[in-house]
Amino acid sequence: MSYDGVGPRSVMRSVAFLAAGALAVPLLAGCGAEDEPSKPLAAQDIAPAARASIADGGTLRWAVDAVPETFNAFQSDADATTARVAQAVLPSMYRLDANGRARRNPDYLESAKVVGTEPRQVVLYKLNQQAVWSDGREIGAADFAAQWRALSGKDSAYWTARNAGYDRIEKIERGDNDLEVRVTFDRPYSDWQSLFSPLYPKDVMGTPSSFNDGARGSLKVTAGPFLVKKVDRKKKQVRLARNPRWWGHQAKLQEIDLKAVAREDRAAELAAGKIDLAEIDPAAVERIDGAAKGSAGPLSGPGAGRTAAKALRSWALAHGSDEEAAEDETRARKKLTKAIAKWEKQQKALRDFEVRRSLEPAYTQLALNGANGPLADERVRRAVARALDRKELAALVLKPLGLPAVPVGSHLALSGQEAYADSSGALGGQDTAEAQALLADAGWVPGGPVKEEKKKDEEAAGAEGRTADEDESEGSEESEESEGDDESEGTYIVGEDDKARALDEYESGSRADDKGRAEDEHGYGPGSREGDEGRDENRQLAQEGAQHAPGAYAPKGTAAPAGAAGGVLAKNGKALSLRFVLPSGPGSEPLRTVAARISRMLLKVGIRTETVKVSDESYFKDHVASGEYDLALYSWPASAFPATDARPIYSKPVPAADGSLSVEQNYTRVGTDQVDQLFDRALAALDAGEERSLIRKADSRIWAAAGSIPLYQRPQLTAARKNLVNAGAFGFQTPVYEDMGFLKKGAKAAPGPSASSS
Repeated sequence: MSYDGVGPRSVMRSVAFLAAGALAVPLLAGCGAEDEPSKPLAAQDIAPAARASIADGGTLRWAVDAVPETFNAFQSDADATTARVAQAVLPSMYRLDANGRARRNPDYLESAKVVGTEPRQVVLYKLNQQAVWSDGREIGAADFAAQWRALSGKDSAYWTARNAGYDRIEKIERGDNDLEVRVTFDRPYSDWQSLFSPLYPKDVMGTPSSFNDGARGSLKVTAGPFLVKKVDRKKKQVRLARNPRWWGHQAKLQEIDLKAVAREDRAAELAAGKIDLAEIDPAAVERIDGAAKGSAGPLSGPGAGRTAAKALRSWALAHGSDEEAAEDETRARKKLTKAIAKWEKQQKALRDFEVRRSLEPAYTQLALNGANGPLADERVRRAVARALDRKELAALVLKPLGLPAVPVGSHLALSGQEAYADSSGALGGQDTAEAQALLADAGWVPGGPVKEEKKKDEEAAGAEGRTADEDESEGSEESEESEGDDESEGTYIVGEDDKARALDEYESGSRADDKGRAEDEHGYGPGSREGDEGRDENRQLAQEGAQHAPGAYAPKGTAAPAGAAGGVLAKNGKALSLRFVLPSGPGSEPLRTVAARISRMLLKVGIRTETVKVSDESYFKDHVASGEYDLALYSWPASAFPATDARPIYSKPVPAADGSLSVEQNYTRVGTDQVDQLFDRALAALDAGEERSLIRKADSRIWAAAGSIPLYQRPQLTAARKNLVNAGAFGFQTPVYEDMGFLKKGAKAAPGPSASSS
């Protein structure tokens, strides 16, 4: 799991599901082209080059988010860097191709196939006879068996994060010779190709103590083109070096240094020549693209927001009669001059880099918490979904980056993968009238009376609603359910309270923005442009809220006149307002922009949102995972094995032994028995076509339940030194580490497809 900027995991009522008959037509529409393979929306962008054109040696300095807490990919605190190291130094029986499909890795596996199904499923692996661990020992059945025992879930002494698939194995034994491994399953398992990737040596998997602690700090025994040379946590660096025992193509690079660099610091680190490859945010993309176009000066850097009037005022202050003000302004002008010079120098250095663009094998979704509150009603969830223009949301994020702005049509696969089919028809597209009809059917009445909450209840709600994280977040909005002051107790204005509140929030935001602009008079241009965009968004939202208000005076408790459009939606005296929780960190601007647009779309059908911004550190753990939200935005990675990997995300929550609710990774708390049954059947289907069909049916039912709404595939933006090849925005494909390197002098990379190709 991950939300944008991060890469990556209550009591639930029974969820009512639509009758099977009501789904029949949408299901057929969603699966009509299942025999036609889809294509990735964007090709990978890695500057491909033949090995003959790549220089031998060199060090690739690659920015990562952090030095991993563990190098054991099967532990709960494993992260993206754990996976990156494992790909470079450990065996994988299968790896993903450019279409996100699993392909046999010939460096380790000569063949693998199902050799029997009755009475048990049996898979026979034939290993590459040259495959050895870095200590010289052959890779064999003992390593497979040790990993199975560790991950089977039968011994709780192993602190494993997952055991999917391994829990279906009955036994592992040596085949006819040392190069054969025979795996027998006690239950059919369609995703058997997902197993043993990565494969750890028996030295790591053999005992609980070695599994729990042996691979946390480093990896002593490996079997890839690279090995772990040094882990320096003080310098926040992991150094990988060529494996002298590697039997495949020798790695072109001598070393790969994975360096922990904060996202906001990466542009400066690239310019300083300290890193060669880094995933970056849109602001850094703008800088590198600007450097390529020659815009190295103040038009795109410090002081970019200064108008002629501001410059004249600055000069007047510096040369005015107020000595103290003149001294302050002179210091500020000198500071700005230095900042401009530094910016120009960095921009010139950034001309050695380019941005490589693709789409991540991950998608961002809107999650709707169905555990309680208004969203426990499936009709309200469906209304939220029908209010959204997913094409507009995808374009908002992807179009400015030159990437294809196509909404994701599946929860379980992405375009290009074998299981992909657009099943969104099971829910339906944007339809304001249908959304309003669903809300009316659920009892939410436009302009209905809203009960005045008791003061003590407001105070209690306020104390509960304001967490420490929200107090620290400058962007947090106050609850929109607070009543007016005592002077207006006898009457209220139908809809006018919404207009006043929306305009007050906009004016408050404008004042904050004005203050920010004053403080940032000598600051960076991109920041001020983002502020302008945010004010425009808020202004439009406030104006639309005002437009919905009829403005008619009426005694308190009087329903709105018939036909009054867009006022407060209420039910049983309570206004319809959803708590939209968002991360507040600098890397999450895209999420907040999308959330603002979603709020505008929901307001058009009468659904108000209360935006609550919390720290990045607490966002997922304290809010999403714990169910403390109504609406949230976060991302899930795509998998070549959705029957295995997606099941815990969409399985129906069940009561645990201690009385709590076990949700696994289903943080929306929305699930059905039908979806669970389809996943179970897919896991047991050894025919690939049957498995795909079942996965697509499960996806249609997930769409219909409206617990989560896929929006767009995440952008993958990578800054790379221009002479670095076979590296960058990989898209679906597992990186081929031994082919990465720097071009020989005079050599050129092969022309690659553009990010927008399909």
